[in-house]
Parts: sequence; C-alpha cells; structure tokens
Amino acid sequence: MTEILVLYYSRNGNVARMAQQISRGIDSVKDIKARIRTVPPVSATCETSEDSIPESGPPFVQHEDLAECAGLALGSPTRFGNMAAPLKYFLDSTSDAWVSGTLIGKPAVVFTSTASLHGGQESTLLSMMLPLLHHGMMILGIPYSQPELLTTTSGGTPYGASHTAGPDDKLELTEDEKKLCFALGKRLAEVTKTLVS
Repeated sequence: MTEILVLYYSRNGNVARMAQQISRGIDSVKDIKARIRTVPPVSATCETSEDSIPESGPPFVQHEDLAECAGLALGSPTRFGNMAAPLKYFLDSTSDAWVSGTLIGKPAVVFTSTASLHGGQESTLLSMMLPLLHHGMMILGIPYSQPELLTTTSGGTPYGASHTAGPDDKLELTEDEKKLCFALGKRLAEVTKTLVS
C-alpha cells in the first residue's frame, strides 16, 4: 500500500478537519492510503517543542514519515499571511532530508485556514510551497475544472484548499470547502499513484 503523508498543525481544529477531508480524498484512490501526522506546539518559554507524545489526535511526525511516504499534503493555519511557527519549526529541522534528497520528485499539496476571508490564505499557501520547492517536490494545485472553485463564497483557491473559520474560529467547513479538500486529496493520490507505477 502506497502512503501519502498528511502533515499539519491545527490550534483550534479547523486545519485538522480539513486534513480529514483531504485524507478521505486520498483514501478514495485504490492502493493509496493517508498517513496522518501533526507537529507539536512550540514552547513560548524557550526554543523547544512540547512533549513528544500528543495528548490526543494523530501522532507527531518523525523524519522517517517523510522518507516512507510517496507524497505530502501540508497544512497550517495562517499567522499574519504565513504558516504557523510549529510547522515552520519542523520544516526547519529537515535539512537531513534535503541533503539526502528524500523528497525529490514527490508530489505535494498545501492547505490552510484563516479567521477572515482575506486573511492571507493565498500567501500562506505560497509560503508553505517554498520549503517544498527547495526539497525538490512537485507542487499540485486545484484546477478550475473543479466547479467549486467558481462557486465558493468562503475558502478555496487554485493554490490549495482553504477554509474561512470566522473571527471566533467556529465556522464549520462549507460543502464547497469539503469538496475542494476531498478533490485536492484525490488529485494528490492519483498523481502519486501514476508516479509510483
């Protein structure tokens, strides 16, 4: 079974819900399976991450997850138009994968959630692409043949899936956002399957 890593950071649960929808899209493709992982929060008192075992949810990512997976879906909430520090902290630790070329030629997608409609979704998605390009990954987006890109009044971009959570972070994923997440996961899985065949 070919596995795709779905790696994310989620503080209020919105990005985690997106990861679940993307994983459903991945799992819809025969012989492809999602491996869901997260990153620990970064401690505010010093440059270290929290405990190595999460209290709940998926396990924390290990560098082996990058090597063992054939593709990557990377997600983060927006922090001032950029990815959140915990995800960046993990990516900054992946120079061993860069040196060895672990991720070269593997396909990747990105996804994000913001409090407001114009809260930096696209710049956050682009910021997550930069380290993946340095790793030699092939970035996939959502083509406009996906009809929800033209009808959504909430999240959704050609750069990757997105969600507008509202100022209190309580808005549920809309049907369009769910469909775009699923479509992004399915597209990643289909391209990955083609590449590993």
